[in-house]
Amino acid sequence: MLKKNKKLMLVSLTACLSASSLVACSSGGTSSSSTTSPAASTAPTATTVKPELKSLQIWQKDDYNAYPVATYLEKATGYKVQYDMLPQDKPQDKLNILIASGEPYDAVTIAGTTDFKALYSDYAKKGALVDLGPLIDKYGPNIKAVIDPEALEAAKVDGKLYAIPTKSTKTVNTDLYIRQDWLDKVGLKMPTTLDELVTVLKAFKEKDPGGNGDGNIPLTVGGDSSFIPNIVGAFGMPNFWNDVNGKLTPRVLDPAFKDYAAFVADLFKQGLIDKEFAANKAATTKEKFTSGKAGILMMNWSDVPTIADALTKNIPTAKATFIPAVKGKDGKTGLSASKGFDRITFIPKASKHPEDSIKWMNAKLEKDTFRTMAIGEENKHYTLKDGAYSPIQPIFTDERNQANNFLTGTDDKNYPIYWQARVRKDMRLYDAWNSLNGLAPEPTKVTDLLGYAPYMVEFSKNFQNLNTQSNDYTTKLIFGAEPFTGIDAFIAKFKSAGGDTSYKEVNDWYATVKK
Repeated sequence: MLKKNKKLMLVSLTACLSASSLVACSSGGTSSSSTTSPAASTAPTATTVKPELKSLQIWQKDDYNAYPVATYLEKATGYKVQYDMLPQDKPQDKLNILIASGEPYDAVTIAGTTDFKALYSDYAKKGALVDLGPLIDKYGPNIKAVIDPEALEAAKVDGKLYAIPTKSTKTVNTDLYIRQDWLDKVGLKMPTTLDELVTVLKAFKEKDPGGNGDGNIPLTVGGDSSFIPNIVGAFGMPNFWNDVNGKLTPRVLDPAFKDYAAFVADLFKQGLIDKEFAANKAATTKEKFTSGKAGILMMNWSDVPTIADALTKNIPTAKATFIPAVKGKDGKTGLSASKGFDRITFIPKASKHPEDSIKWMNAKLEKDTFRTMAIGEENKHYTLKDGAYSPIQPIFTDERNQANNFLTGTDDKNYPIYWQARVRKDMRLYDAWNSLNGLAPEPTKVTDLLGYAPYMVEFSKNFQNLNTQSNDYTTKLIFGAEPFTGIDAFIAKFKSAGGDTSYKEVNDWYATVKK
């Protein structure tokens, strides 16, 4: 049982904490009606009346408290919850203020992105969060039963679990989207190898299936996309960092980097890649594709309905689909598959009801409760046929479109199945997702091995800068603005700019988890 009230005086969260904010934390604790305090344990209603909880959530456009999922969860769990939201703009700053001031939230849900993971790790290390391990052991049988143990382990800080992770579904998001009708016009089949892809690109340029003459663009990509999905996978580098002889290695330090850059530079030299790719923005590439100027586009599957509508409006007979993962000369292949946390939920030390917060989150993971929370009621919000959940519109969108924002952990075995109801709102969306995930051979979906990595100081500090350096330099190589003879000099610069320290930190961690 937690004894938190006096301990709050010992929490040193940030340098900006003032004496008054510490008093606020203490004050919040001593006024508590928590069932964990001696006073509460003697109250006659303590064991029969559940306290009202206070939860801080990720921003969404609708009021959580008025959303149908909130009403359902109150009935299903017996807990009334007051939901507040972080702002859409600079949520990290607001979160720091709320945690530092000891605002007595019983649950705080944040994004699982690197910046928020850094805050979570910092709060945990500075004693601002409740150790959830003992509470879950006592009050969280569903949490232990349905959440992926690997995800729970990955959420630990210094060996202790301070948050319940809601893991993201392993998903291939981005690939090359090709005009199938162009393929038909040039008499070629879907490419399965790099060589066949080059043949297709040459045919798109020379045979002009789009009727654009010299304005025909075989492949259009943006300047921030020098590592082209599918193509880069054929060189064994589908992710930013890949396993090379047992070591996680960033692309520019990968032995295959030079070959990849030379291959794409040759495509550019032959006029098979958009000559304006260095200046292209994502919107520009989409316009070129939907207007009929380009034959292949780099695209996220979630954009398919929008792109398909625009393409059909301009060219009613057009057809397009994703290119399956192609093989390189060594048989390498792969599309990057995301892995990690969609969000994480922790309990601040200032919480008045940590035990009840865990009981509430545990109750949300009862099988029927979780399913109804996530996708609603059968024959009202969805139908079930042959194991497939399909939404009933418009009520599914009206009452469950933002249900994912109420998740505090998931039934990791069943949620990927329930979740498909979301993409069946538009069967083009489902078909796009399914072509890259459901139907794609498992070996072609290469998981980002850093997805479950803990917060790492050097890696996090250098990640964005190193990625920008890598992309910009590779673009210049492809464009011919940098000579290939300068690669060694760039690598030395990359290492001194944080590449070496990041590599060591990443692989010190990787050595503890790789199988």
